[in-house]
Amino acid sequence: MKAILYPVNRGFAAAMLTLMMVAATVASPAFSPQDKDKKAPQISADEQKALLKIKDAPDPAAKLQAASEYIKKYPKSPHRFEAASHVSGEITKAEPATQITLAQTYLTIFTDAKEADLINAVLVDAYLKTNKIEEGFKLGAAYVEKNPDEVGVLTQLAVTGVEQAKQRNTAYVQQSVNYGMKAIALIEADKIPETYNADARAKYKTFWLPYLYQSLGLVAYMSGNKEDARAKLDKALAINPNDPFTYVLLGSLINEEYQTLAESHKTMMSGPLKDETLKRATAKIDEIVDLYAHAIALAAGDAKYQTLHDQIMQDLTTYYKYRHNGTTEGLQALIDKYKKL
Repeated sequence: MKAILYPVNRGFAAAMLTLMMVAATVASPAFSPQDKDKKAPQISADEQKALLKIKDAPDPAAKLQAASEYIKKYPKSPHRFEAASHVSGEITKAEPATQITLAQTYLTIFTDAKEADLINAVLVDAYLKTNKIEEGFKLGAAYVEKNPDEVGVLTQLAVTGVEQAKQRNTAYVQQSVNYGMKAIALIEADKIPETYNADARAKYKTFWLPYLYQSLGLVAYMSGNKEDARAKLDKALAINPNDPFTYVLLGSLINEEYQTLAESHKTMMSGPLKDETLKRATAKIDEIVDLYAHAIALAAGDAKYQTLHDQIMQDLTTYYKYRHNGTTEGLQALIDKYKKL
């Protein structure tokens, strides 16, 4: 009987490559100082000019200056939230580092809690994107405590915490898992805020939901909870069967199961139990081959997956040759079968 092989497990190392994050877009409230609703509070000509000065200012910094003048003159105006909405929306268009400076100035002008909420979500995102992780999680925790259904902030905190864990910073793992599960529950219950535009709402269901399952599956894997990891990765795959990284993670998880069986096989005496263990081990190899072939097919031609593709191809070739008498004949056909049309 052919001796069972023990290939080097490079799959998990490849699986730890940084995932590409894509920020979802949230629609900003429209700004209109001239409210045509007959029930709206009346506005004086001078106040209307002050609001229009904010609207017509050429950049966010100028808008903040105009807003500061407006709030000083009309501190109790029922239209100040309109001004806050407009200015916060303009701040979102700036680069993250600039957003932080602008948002901090905004918070000295618009001090009402509802006005602050308009910019705090933006500020959390900017902190995280500029690697101010501690500040982002501190403000994020306070924000989601007040806004428990804010799926965008929950998702951003969850995936950032997982990225930190992949960089060996485990300080935010538990928070990230909690935030991720809350975000998943909201998305699955279709409780995405109506303020999000249609494209953003669709992305939470088709991209962020499987991404969250994948990220939390990775955390479970890294924590040694393979049963939970498998369940979450299977969920991710069911929602989005076109992400090569999910196939790599599942293949790496099964690879560990194979390695355990292979080690047991080496120490067993000849007999039915050893034969059965070999049978189970080779079945695991077949699963790995299938999963890695999926990953290779989906990663092919995508620059961001090139390193992943090359590393996994080595393991796939080793396992395939073992199961096919040392030849790769038929391997490319298997890969081609899983390519997207």
